[in-house]
Amino acid sequence: MAASSLILVHNHPSGDTTFSRADIDMTREIIDARIPFEIEVHDHLTAGMGCVTSFRSAGLI
Repeated sequence: MAASSLILVHNHPSGDTTFSRADIDMTREIIDARIPFEIEVHDHLTAGMGCVTSFRSAGLI
């Protein structure tokens, strides 16, 4: 079995779903690392206090 794509998700316990610099940097590292495996990263979502924020919608992917 093999994956062809990923959607990354993590929560922000503070409830603020604003992307931190660390969120952005780690997402970039994951995107770069997946290249040799030909796996697509469709989005990275942060969840908190009934809200979800999307990297793709923010133009970061």
